[in-house]
Amino acid sequence: MSTLISFGAGGDEPYALMLGATGSSALALRRIDDPTGTVVLDVEGWRSPANAVDLAVLADLDGPLLDVGCGPGRMVRAAEENGLAALGIDVSADAAALAATNGTPVLRRSIFERLPLEGLWATVLLMDGNIGIGGDPAALVSRCAELMADDGCLVVEVDVDPELLDCAVYTAVGQDGHESAPFPWARVGSAALARVGSRSGLVVADAWADGQRRFVVLRKDRASHAPKR
Repeated sequence: MSTLISFGAGGDEPYALMLGATGSSALALRRIDDPTGTVVLDVEGWRSPANAVDLAVLADLDGPLLDVGCGPGRMVRAAEENGLAALGIDVSADAAALAATNGTPVLRRSIFERLPLEGLWATVLLMDGNIGIGGDPAALVSRCAELMADDGCLVVEVDVDPELLDCAVYTAVGQDGHESAPFPWARVGSAALARVGSRSGLVVADAWADGQRRFVVLRKDRASHAPKR
């Protein structure tokens, strides 16, 4: 495993504590260079079954499906219930263990390590702001493009601000004040993602809003891969 600090790890381990908790919980991402730049995440929603918005995302997708940063595994379980072959990966030992206790196929692994079915995934998911993983959206999207089949897609849940492209260092802070070690994270909007994706030969195939959540589907640009005459 990577020695880099990952999402919510180190320090007081607030993310791990919340994964094992019961009842409602929220986790705040606090930017260390600007404490007012805080984003609140709903960990309880991650622990719960996939909701109507999640299920709508999965409705037209194909398998095999790879959920990157799967957490407790709700999207993987929902995908399997929809008849799709699916696998979750997460660097958090606590998240992977929680997913596995529910019978979810999961690997404790970074997306930047060797994975099964390289270049054959029909769908790669980056839900719940996971486009922020590693704090380098360009590197993450490029790696997703490597994992995707030629006719596959990358589904990304993006920020509400379409132009936002913000890479910074955050800590995760629980409601009880427990705080993680600093880690790199990014926030990306739909228009910014389109520009990032183009560097890896990906184009926007679809984009939509569902309530307060925003989604973008990227596919490989067939024109850029077409044989020259």
